[in-house]
Amino acid sequence: MTTTKRFFNLLKLDKKDVYQIFFYAIFAGLISLSLPLGIQAIVNLIQSGRVSASWVVLVVVVVIGVAFVGILSLMQLRITENLQQKIFVRSSFEFAYRMPKIKFDELYNNVYPPELANRFFDTISIQKGISKLLLDFSAALLQIIFGIILLSLYHPFFILFGLLLLVLLYLIFRLSYNPGLATSLKESKYKYRVADWLQEIARNNSSFRKKRNFDYALEKNDHLVDGYLNYREKHFSVIKRQYSQLILFKIIITAGLLIIGGYLVITQRMNIGQFVASEIVILLVINSVEKIILGMETFYDVLTSIEKIGEVADMDIEDVKETDSKSCYNSITLETENLHFKFPQASNDILKDISLKIEQGERISLKGSNGAGKTTLMRVLSAVLKPTSGSFYINDNTFHKIDLVQYRVQIGSIVQGETPFEGTIMENITFNDPNISPEDIKWALDAVQLTPYIKTLTNGLDTMVYPEGKQLSASNAQKILLARSIIRRPRVLFYEDPTDKIDEQAAKAIIDFICAPENTWTVVVSSTYPYWQTKTSRHIVMEKGRIIKDIIQ
Repeated sequence: MTTTKRFFNLLKLDKKDVYQIFFYAIFAGLISLSLPLGIQAIVNLIQSGRVSASWVVLVVVVVIGVAFVGILSLMQLRITENLQQKIFVRSSFEFAYRMPKIKFDELYNNVYPPELANRFFDTISIQKGISKLLLDFSAALLQIIFGIILLSLYHPFFILFGLLLLVLLYLIFRLSYNPGLATSLKESKYKYRVADWLQEIARNNSSFRKKRNFDYALEKNDHLVDGYLNYREKHFSVIKRQYSQLILFKIIITAGLLIIGGYLVITQRMNIGQFVASEIVILLVINSVEKIILGMETFYDVLTSIEKIGEVADMDIEDVKETDSKSCYNSITLETENLHFKFPQASNDILKDISLKIEQGERISLKGSNGAGKTTLMRVLSAVLKPTSGSFYINDNTFHKIDLVQYRVQIGSIVQGETPFEGTIMENITFNDPNISPEDIKWALDAVQLTPYIKTLTNGLDTMVYPEGKQLSASNAQKILLARSIIRRPRVLFYEDPTDKIDEQAAKAIIDFICAPENTWTVVVSSTYPYWQTKTSRHIVMEKGRIIKDIIQ
């Protein structure tokens, strides 16, 4: 989809508001351009030396016209404010809905998810830019059109002026649009790369405290900023060229109109009142042209922001099939046959000929060296990744036919790199699920040895957690994730190093609970902590993406 089409599609969503803005702009334009006619009549009355009731009425009418234009402008402001709010709300929900559902293929070796989230800030540019474009551009365009029509009534010469003006606008736009948009997009790309790098510095601030590391941070920032300034300067050159063309046009038009207008007055083809009124209209029209040219930078900014957000909206999301069943998984059996998985654009399979069957309640440990495929297999089984080929069955249903929503409800998991999010401890564990009872919460806290820590907190479970759980110890952050994984008593647990940051005594107690016979969930764990091996009854050993051993004790 082209950038221009994205822009018009955005306007279509609120076409009623856009129509209202143009409707008010038409009225305001007509009134604004009728004012010179009133001024012309007033000048003629003054010139004739007559001060009558007509003169007073005309003055009142002109003043009322000015006031009415102001009221119409205020009504337009109200509409554009509503429009800005709608844009913000829609954009926020679009991001919130799409971010968890974007297909893995779209993210792998393509974009960094936080960079996608940062693009939400382009919503602010769209809000302000759309408002300015609709108000200023609509008023300016209508003023130009009405002005040309009005001038043509004074003398046929002004028809030529109008045609010349329209040709000028078209040429400026036609010649500058593509380079202006291209440089704006490149500028935006480097702008986000600078923001991403600053986030990396902030996220790893302790690493960049050393002198050499600090110098490297500044060197890379300098390189990225240099790229931004380069394209910013190229974009400014386009804007500068547009404005230079406008200045030249203003000089020629102003000189020509003054000379020809003066000639028409001298030859009595136009009276003084008409000359004054026409000059006022001409100034209004030229100012409108100037407003459009100066507003082109805003236009480019809006198109660029729409394109950046549009790239997120264009990303494929999961096609999740939901059923009405709420208890379709009383038990879960997982089975694969000759399953293969390959990352996008990779030449070799990460998983090869994986055939296994996992019954409800099994305790399984995945073992193997780094890169053996343990994490990838676990993410395929937990429906995070989709198999490239082969078969994956969940309760005898193929992966394509299952209700992923219901299946994921029955899964508890901890993946590498997962951290608590900003919110209370309660929100981090329960996600404010009203179906989770206080008894469930107490059971989960006790199970992961988190209760003693909660008791030391003044606000208990209502204690706020900073992003990534920065104020928490690594042990307590991991316990929160463990409590989250079991709070709904799922059918299957998928764990990647779930206790590696917890002290030995607490870790053993947690593992004993997770693998206790009274808990009927299936456990699939990949961990270097040896105590897990003593509590699991099935050991699957992987090497180079294949299962080389499947030992049941």
